Amino acid sequence: RRNCRGNPNCLVGIGEHVWLGEIDENSFHNIDDPNCERRKKNAFVGLTNLGATCYVNTFLQMWFLNLELRQALYLCPSAYREYVAREGIPKDKDYEPQTICEHLQYLFALLQNSKRRYIDPSGFVKALGLDTGQQQDAQEFSKLFMSLLEDTLSKQKNPDVRNIVQKQFCGEYAYVTVCNQCGRESKLVSKFYELELNIQGHKQLTDCITEFLKEEKLEGDNRYFCETCQSKQNATRKIRLLSLPCTLNLQLMRFVFDRQTGHKKKLNTYIGFSELLDMEPFMEQKNGVYVYELSAVLIHRGVSAYSGHYIAHVKDPQTGEWYKFNDEDIEKMEGKKLQLGIEEDLAEPSKSQTRKPKCGKGTHCSRNAYMLVYRLQSREKSLTVEVPAFLQELVERDNCKFEEWCNEMAEMRKQSVARGKIKHEEVKELYKRLPAEAGSPYDFISLEWLQKWLDESTPPKPIDNTACLCSHGKLHPDKISIMKRISEYVADFFYRRYGGGPRLNVKALCKDCVVERCRILRLKNQLNEDYKTVTNLLKITVKGNDGFWVGKASLRSWRQLALEQLNEQDEDAEHSNGKMNGNAQNKDESNEEKREEEEELNFNEDIVCPHGDLCISENERRVVSKEAWEKLKQYFPKAPEFPNNRECCSQCKILEREGEENEALHKMMASEQKTSLQNLFHDKCRPCLGSWPQETDELYIVSQFFVEEWRKFVRRPTRCSPVSSVGNSALLCPHGGLMFTYASMTKEDSKLIALIWPSEWERIQKLFVVDHVIKITRTQAAGADPESALYVSEPQLCPECREGLLCQQQRDLREYTQATIYIHKVVDNKKVMKDAAPELNVSSSEAEEEREENKPEGEQDPDFNQTNGGAKRQKISHQSYVTYQKQGIRRSTRHRKVRGEKALLVSANQTLKELKIQIMHAFSVAPFDQNLSIDGKILSDDTATLGSLGVIPESVILLKADEPIADYAAMDDVMQGEVGGSFFGFGEGASLLGF
Repeated sequence: RRNCRGNPNCLVGIGEHVWLGEIDENSFHNIDDPNCERRKKNAFVGLTNLGATCYVNTFLQMWFLNLELRQALYLCPSAYREYVAREGIPKDKDYEPQTICEHLQYLFALLQNSKRRYIDPSGFVKALGLDTGQQQDAQEFSKLFMSLLEDTLSKQKNPDVRNIVQKQFCGEYAYVTVCNQCGRESKLVSKFYELELNIQGHKQLTDCITEFLKEEKLEGDNRYFCETCQSKQNATRKIRLLSLPCTLNLQLMRFVFDRQTGHKKKLNTYIGFSELLDMEPFMEQKNGVYVYELSAVLIHRGVSAYSGHYIAHVKDPQTGEWYKFNDEDIEKMEGKKLQLGIEEDLAEPSKSQTRKPKCGKGTHCSRNAYMLVYRLQSREKSLTVEVPAFLQELVERDNCKFEEWCNEMAEMRKQSVARGKIKHEEVKELYKRLPAEAGSPYDFISLEWLQKWLDESTPPKPIDNTACLCSHGKLHPDKISIMKRISEYVADFFYRRYGGGPRLNVKALCKDCVVERCRILRLKNQLNEDYKTVTNLLKITVKGNDGFWVGKASLRSWRQLALEQLNEQDEDAEHSNGKMNGNAQNKDESNEEKREEEEELNFNEDIVCPHGDLCISENERRVVSKEAWEKLKQYFPKAPEFPNNRECCSQCKILEREGEENEALHKMMASEQKTSLQNLFHDKCRPCLGSWPQETDELYIVSQFFVEEWRKFVRRPTRCSPVSSVGNSALLCPHGGLMFTYASMTKEDSKLIALIWPSEWERIQKLFVVDHVIKITRTQAAGADPESALYVSEPQLCPECREGLLCQQQRDLREYTQATIYIHKVVDNKKVMKDAAPELNVSSSEAEEEREENKPEGEQDPDFNQTNGGAKRQKISHQSYVTYQKQGIRRSTRHRKVRGEKALLVSANQTLKELKIQIMHAFSVAPFDQNLSIDGKILSDDTATLGSLGVIPESVILLKADEPIADYAAMDDVMQGEVGGSFFGFGEGASLLGF
């Protein structure tokens, strides 16, 4: 039943049903039975999935059940074994393997004799440097790990240990090429650890092996150079199997590269395979024993090559029974018909999915198997592998820790059950006595606190009733709906057990608040009638001086203001009281809201001037009758009162006249300055450093910022403040030297400065306060070539600060995030001409002024604020002397894209390889087919960052794509080597572990 939230006497449905009746003991705790973590009899031990390490777990279980490999690893000597032989196993320190072999030894020993249901392989995974959160290519992992293990064991003295990888997994085949002209046969012998079989277009495993060994014709451009014929000849090439290992790994190439999408994809076709595989028909020598038994099937569940789940079906070599290894869970595969390699997909199968073919006895079909492992058939008795003594001692120590943990968990469960039973009886008794009987003393407790008391998962905090108090320190009438009335007996128990307060008994009901609420309700009802009355009174025209001035805005919203005033007390209560039991509203937020409300104008304050008198603007006010004003005063007794005959503020009148005079003065000043400085006002009449005028040998410099601010004032003298000073210090360094060379002022820095004629400079010095004079002087011998002229600046250039400025500019270009660059794809070897640097587009001063004019009146640039005739500019320190230039140069960030070009967002610290992956998604060109260049420079170092390669914002990179490769299998090898190999940290992990 639901609780009646508005009824303080309803105590049903507040969480009591959990405690009434019989309760299961398991509900008193959240501790699982530790025996569930115990290994069952004759069962295998699982491995924890650390996030995305299921592919590692499947290989570990398969290698563990290779008894020869396990025994060889146990025989591998280790420094720890020698230490234990001398000193014994230290009791106060956990065992930490130092090498890959030691990790595998300890892991296999735990898998063999641990009492745990599953163990944690994090030490082994960490030693390999694998990312536990990213699923890697399982086939690539198998290759790299076997290579690492072989290299590690090759240093051992014991031949049974040193040669175990070659003996178990290594076979030989030869690439045989036969010349069609002379019949010469050349042979290249190579080792293999697995055979990679293409499954496209095939249904049976034997067909895949046949295709792997099929003959290939070398003709045309692909002809073979024959050493005997000493010329290129047509030839045939094929692979011949020379020897096979004891354990034959067959990789089914389910993951191939799709050039259309630029990604790897999974082939979900069914492949049939048998439990017995006779390899004799495929061998060059037919006189050996080549019958193999299926021992493991590795499976990938999922339709995508980048996600899914890995499991393994592995046969126990000692019993011949099959088991399914799925991380922590291991189950025996039983049933009338064994189905190997059959696992449902993680995603919903599509309607067009092919049906599973029928399989005969001893054969199986799978659309998810990606690796088949066959063992050479043998009549010898299965090998018995014993755990070495020092490893067994480590396993027993771990088993002791596990037993201690099980006992501790069992004791904790027992204690939780005992406490739960005690509380169960206590709660049942208290709940019976919870309702307050008629005429008996009672207390109010919040419903929220009662619910937490009945919720075992959240221990109740001390009772906090401050959130439901009114301004008189009693129970607020509006909080009754969230309170419950309980007996005094139970309330005494609660306060004794949990503490808190204040207690709210029968005396806590606030009569004053109830009376006030009734008064407010009556006023609200009266307000509607008074609103109609005032509306009618406002229609009457007031004659004589009997009326009162009232703001038009106040009249429009007076009813709303009155309602807010009536609700003010209730709103204050809401602001001061938040949720119950320590979840009160933030005090700072509440105070801030109050301050905002106080800043809002009260009734009739909209016609009060800053001096506290009647404002001079008659458009903002009107006269109302005496009757209407008296009605309004009932609701706003503190409102400012202005009779009809009241004069406006005399100070405001004076200021108004002064403002009109200032506007006229500014107009006159602007007109005079414009007439006096005609050349400065018009760009066409100003000199240019690029083509020095012949009529003078000296020019003066001011900042372009000063010119633009002055033009704003001249164009809009009533809206903009007059410019009183020329701030040239922004063009100088902290040492007083010029920041720009003559060459830079003719090019990239030309938009920061304005050149002034000598005659005009004299007038500027009379009109403005100049902080620093900057002059450029030309010296030239009589009759000499104008290009040989020398240009000298006063003050002179500061080389140190100029160099710092250039370095800062270059650093800014190299330290960017989320900047745009453009990739232009070159088609049919057509050369694309593009400027090396992005175009410098500087917006004209007229356009800039138009934007400034659209700003609200009074809004000015924060770095150039003119007040009271004095110029205030941003102070430039040693570290920030380039600030002005950053503000002054307005570079165009727009780049017009052309056909075959795409924009990408990049950062300076990302690598070229990461950029190639972005380009792959944008253009569907694989990274190994991309040839990138910028400004004629080839970009080839995939590990280099874009910043170090000179890629800056707005750069254009040329992309030339290689021709498509027809061989998908070869392409997949390249992609795996490029992506998979780089993901695994074997090189780093091996070096850390001493290999």
